[in-house]
Amino acid sequence: MAERELQLDHETFSCCICLDLLKDPVTIPCGHSYCMSCVNTHWNGEVGKQSYSCPQCRQNFTWRPVLMKNTLLAALVEELSRCALPAAPVAHCSAAHGDVSCDLCSVRKVKAVKSCLQCLVSYCKEHLQPHYDVAALKKHRLVEPTDLQDNVCSLHDEVMKMFCRTDQLCICYLCSVDGHKGHDTVLAVTKRHEMQRELEDSIQKIRQRIQEKQEQVDLLQSQTDDAIRCGNKAVGETDRVFTQIARLMERTRTEVKKHIRAQQEAEERRVKELQDKLQQEITELKRRYNNLERLSHTEDHSGFILTFPSLSKLSEESDFSASETRSFLFLDVVTSAVAELRDKLLDPSALDQAWLTLPEVTSRAELLSYAHSVTLDPNTAHTLLSLSAEDVIVRHMSSQQEHPEHPDRFTDFAQVLTKEALTGRCYLEVKGRCEDYFSVVVASKDIRREGPFDECSFGNNTMSWALDCYSDGYVFWHNKVSTTFTATPSKKIGIFVDYIAGIVSFYSVTQEVALIHTVQTTFTQPLLAGIWLKDVADCAEVCNISHH
Repeated sequence: MAERELQLDHETFSCCICLDLLKDPVTIPCGHSYCMSCVNTHWNGEVGKQSYSCPQCRQNFTWRPVLMKNTLLAALVEELSRCALPAAPVAHCSAAHGDVSCDLCSVRKVKAVKSCLQCLVSYCKEHLQPHYDVAALKKHRLVEPTDLQDNVCSLHDEVMKMFCRTDQLCICYLCSVDGHKGHDTVLAVTKRHEMQRELEDSIQKIRQRIQEKQEQVDLLQSQTDDAIRCGNKAVGETDRVFTQIARLMERTRTEVKKHIRAQQEAEERRVKELQDKLQQEITELKRRYNNLERLSHTEDHSGFILTFPSLSKLSEESDFSASETRSFLFLDVVTSAVAELRDKLLDPSALDQAWLTLPEVTSRAELLSYAHSVTLDPNTAHTLLSLSAEDVIVRHMSSQQEHPEHPDRFTDFAQVLTKEALTGRCYLEVKGRCEDYFSVVVASKDIRREGPFDECSFGNNTMSWALDCYSDGYVFWHNKVSTTFTATPSKKIGIFVDYIAGIVSFYSVTQEVALIHTVQTTFTQPLLAGIWLKDVADCAEVCNISHH
């Protein structure tokens, strides 16, 4: 009893903000008391608002109350401290909004740390201790704090330990023999175990999907790195070439200007010579004109008759017709040549054509420099296909194989894809061991695995490019459109992919290579190689060319 009174005294003189004994106690107009520093800190956080409030009762004050120390409270707290009264342990944490509170705390609700499914009570750390000390209570099942009313039947006030499969509801035992009589009911723990297995399956599927998505992220990052590397290389080469072009253009410009100036100076000299000659003729004509003018006024008839013939005879006039008709044709020629060069440089169609021109690979050695090691993915193989232990040989069987179910497996056609993606520039070879036919493929990773023929069969949709190899030629398929080639057949086919440039090329391989067909497009998804076998006993192998 004394301990209860001491605890009450301690709580009575505690600040509800810091939960400790009052320090410099003050009483605000509503009657509640706090530590002076605590209430000041609280009100400092309300600066800018239209009023100040009591932290406990929320009464508002228009003006910030002036705080004066409550000497009576201060004396009582000091006396309580001096008597060294044992303070009741302060709760670790008061229950906030949304928290589950301890059902046994009466004065101040403290946050619960556990809930007991037998007692149907939530406990704070202090009130939970008997469940760890008392033998009978140790058997109770403790769980993380929860609203236990969710586990109690609202009709019978009993714990819902049953599950009705018919109505898909949690029920208590009385419900199972009353309102749910005759229904398919099991213990809640049994249903939990069933759902636990489903949960584990869901977790496994999510983990697998996360792994697949992460692999796609890594693949896309690899493609981004390839794009950056190729882009930087192309930009560097472009800068080098255009620098050379700029230097050549500058040198040509200087030479053209020099030639133009030389032509200009030659024309100036020619015109100056003509001007001087004309000026001399003008001077001579003026002299004759003056003499004739004077002769016309003479009174000496004999002198007139003797002089006039020599003065009237004009010298032969110079022929300036060539000069008059001559134009600066050399300027027109140069201007036209420069304009033609400018038009070629500015012609976008010529630039696009040059950009789109694909470099032709002429040797197998060059292709082998892009050799890419791949294996076949058992998870994609149709059930009529059997793979070798190394996953490089695929064979068409006469009966279904016992492959485990997998979302990546082809279900309608005897097709298989590689595990490894085709990134950057890569080259691989596939050898057919068939009587007449096999098909090699480049396909998007997300091509459908089951469904209509034109959605999941290689070469009959926008997501795959297939080359059918026959004993007398080849047929290329894409989006249900075929192209036939009568090239010399070969059992070994080379596949070259340039992901950045959007190129897929197929080659017949002997000692050297011969291009069968090339397509150029834009890739938006990861690419895989694939094989399609249509007849029993047909076989194909992914060749190991990494050692070359």
